[in-house]
Amino acid sequence: MSGETRKAGLITGAGSGIGRATALAFARTCAAVAVLDIDEHAAAETAALIEKEGGEALTVTVDIGDEDSVRTAVERTVEALGGLDFAVNNAGMASHHKQLDRMTLDEFERVVHVNLAGTFLCMKYELPLLEGGGAIVNIASNGGLYAIPNAPAYVAAKHGIVGLTKVAAVDHAPKNIRVNAVCPGPTLTPGFDSVAAGTDMPERQAAITPLGRLAAPEEAASAAVWLCSDAASYITGIALSVDGGRRA
Repeated sequence: MSGETRKAGLITGAGSGIGRATALAFARTCAAVAVLDIDEHAAAETAALIEKEGGEALTVTVDIGDEDSVRTAVERTVEALGGLDFAVNNAGMASHHKQLDRMTLDEFERVVHVNLAGTFLCMKYELPLLEGGGAIVNIASNGGLYAIPNAPAYVAAKHGIVGLTKVAAVDHAPKNIRVNAVCPGPTLTPGFDSVAAGTDMPERQAAITPLGRLAAPEEAASAAVWLCSDAASYITGIALSVDGGRRA
């Protein structure tokens, strides 16, 4: 987005990991960024990092699983920043280490609600505000493209996000709104660290990745920034793997 007029947008789950890296990456393009997270302190830390680099940031607390919270957060963003040009829906939760027949319905519904319904709610309130065109990127996962063992709810939700992305892309293309998904492979984030704690998962995952390493959060962030930029003006409805060649 470098060289373009000032744009304004929001990133959910921007208090850490891919969300924080994405917020910083957009700010470096001179975009005004609303930093949304359920953790107010973490969001404020990201906003402070943006402002330290001379960027413009707004901190907004949101629970993406709650419709009123999402509506209020999006409205506050538009009121404070003067509009909405892009949104990156990154917030979600991990769920691993349990096969389907050992998972309770409550566990399954919680993961699907936060990841899939949460993304739905964000798009529901973002799309009408992208007046005159804009871009949305949903952060899914390579688990939205193929199976991850022992993660049935997470994989189901991430597949659903890819499906929502494609339908929204088709439905809103006549309004010049582009909707795409980024599907990261294993990425060195606090969420990954919590899942991998006490295991050799990082080494095993790196060993089966053609590039021989796990991703940095900034690599998924760069893909999101590009998909929201004019350089990707003819791209909509895709699920872009950022996975070091694993899907190949």
